[in-house]
Amino acid sequence: MQNLTILGSTGSIGTSTLDVVARHPDRFRVFALTAFRQVDLLFKQCVQFKPQYAVLLDATAVAQMRVRVKEAGLQMEVLSGVEALEQVSQAAEVDAVMAAIVGAAGLRPTLAAAKAGKKILLANKETLVMAGNVFMDAVKLSGSALLPIDSEHNAIFQALPRGYDGDKASAGVRRILLTASGGPFRNTPLEQLRDVTPEQACAHPNWVMGRKISVDSASMMNKGLEVIEAHWLFNASADDIQVVVHPQSVIHSLVEYVDGSVIAQLGNPDMRTPIAYGLAYPERIDSGVGSLDLFKVATMNFVAPDFERFPCLALAYQALRTAGTAPAMLNAANEVAVEAFLDKRITFLDIPKIIEQVLNQLSVCPVHELEDVLLADAQARTAAAAKLG
Repeated sequence: MQNLTILGSTGSIGTSTLDVVARHPDRFRVFALTAFRQVDLLFKQCVQFKPQYAVLLDATAVAQMRVRVKEAGLQMEVLSGVEALEQVSQAAEVDAVMAAIVGAAGLRPTLAAAKAGKKILLANKETLVMAGNVFMDAVKLSGSALLPIDSEHNAIFQALPRGYDGDKASAGVRRILLTASGGPFRNTPLEQLRDVTPEQACAHPNWVMGRKISVDSASMMNKGLEVIEAHWLFNASADDIQVVVHPQSVIHSLVEYVDGSVIAQLGNPDMRTPIAYGLAYPERIDSGVGSLDLFKVATMNFVAPDFERFPCLALAYQALRTAGTAPAMLNAANEVAVEAFLDKRITFLDIPKIIEQVLNQLSVCPVHELEDVLLADAQARTAAAAKLG
């Protein structure tokens, strides 16, 4: 029986995690659920899974949740703030933490879980993008088990040799092939991209995701962040990570070996597969995902990414090669720009322009501790906001 804290339980990853957990009540118990402000869904989850704690970041939502919990007679405590997220991530009773909070907000509690030696199911890209060396050092120091949940990184994890320790040479690994769907705009004429709406950007052809990550997928910034993640997870340089546009999203990623072998992980595009793999590792359990019908798939295509169409991907590679605080600034500027796009204050094509301007404006510094990252994040957000006019 594993006690779980689910950071971001009302998001797409969180709800999928609870779907898998509900299928295995003999294996998993929910210790804490967290959300930003979605009181209705969080309350329903608490009624079903009866955690000891619920955490919200929005003060109004906290008050509403406490009233509903009291009225329902639930034996649980409702907490508030980032400190509470850290508390439920490092509590002695917790065995594993699903880190599924989108954006920089997930950094502190995920790092707290790493320092406490918890099994971490990592679905928060920003933890590694912003503070990769700080986080990986904490994982190594505490002996925490780190299992990637992003479908691509989970696929790479499955395709690498068991016990891979980051030494590509001894493992015979040549390079990592990171697949990407290409999003909704992979074939859209370039001149039409200026006029795309948030609704169009959020209409992903293969995956059901939140609005922010859907826009990142449309711009391929999501894949750029995953390149940076792969660098930290698998000790691979930018030159050893090749993005491959694969529209069908059936092959989730591949590993090429020095003998010419290429090992891929395939499956239906459903996040419950990597979630179940991470929850039960090294065992495999039912995830609720149906069998892959290769006859229905019939054809699989592979195309090199177009950096003119997707400048955000090029900027992510640039930030990885620059290192230091560059990835944190990239992420922060992107979050500000994407929010402005979703609010219809800027165009889709303005997103990479703002990010590039911020990266060119600010000085890159080495990262020695979390404070270095947080300072760079704040500076980049301020600079990006100033570009919005």
